[in-house]
Amino acid sequence: MRLRNIPGAKEAIAGSTYVIQNPQGNRGKWHEVFQNDNPVHIEVGMGKGRFIMDMAARSPHINYVGIEMYDSILLRALQKMEERENGTEAPHNLFFMRMDARELPLVFNPEEVDRIYLNFSDPWPKDRHAKRRLTSRQFLERYDAILAKDGTVEFKTDNRELFDFSVEEFKEAGWKLLACTYDLHHDGELNRGNVMTEYEEKFSSMGNPIHKLTAAR
Repeated sequence: MRLRNIPGAKEAIAGSTYVIQNPQGNRGKWHEVFQNDNPVHIEVGMGKGRFIMDMAARSPHINYVGIEMYDSILLRALQKMEERENGTEAPHNLFFMRMDARELPLVFNPEEVDRIYLNFSDPWPKDRHAKRRLTSRQFLERYDAILAKDGTVEFKTDNRELFDFSVEEFKEAGWKLLACTYDLHHDGELNRGNVMTEYEEKFSSMGNPIHKLTAAR
């Protein structure tokens, strides 16, 4: 994926109080970071951050960490947080990290995370890139290494091929599907309380059905 480099992005990220600057230094200490013992939920590949900001605002009793590996995208999330702060809507139970998701076990201790959100992840359509998909068995191993015993992964996408691949990967890796739908917005039960992402709003407005699953080990 080639993204436009935005001058000053790295400096803005390095100087932001919303960004954890040394993720690995907080391994096993996330309750100290948030100064409470609330559950920790993370979003891997948070994009511009709308989903996790809305989740954090809705659930102040949960600690949220948004993970993004691209400077230009993380910068946009920071700008959105600043806009919310100016409007007194910025959640105080949310931090961001600029990191590669492959390093998750270096940043979180076993059982330190209660829920992982994956929203409209890059499908990496070529077979040779399958292990890069955030729902590949390689990433499931990383999630397994940090999730609480009753922890869950929630995944949403409009990409049917990626969703079918993901369903099989979870099953092959021995995970249990707690919920699964190929048309979230027409599923009264699973859509209750659904918080939409930017992509979800865009694709659903185009008539694309949204697929969602929730899985546990």
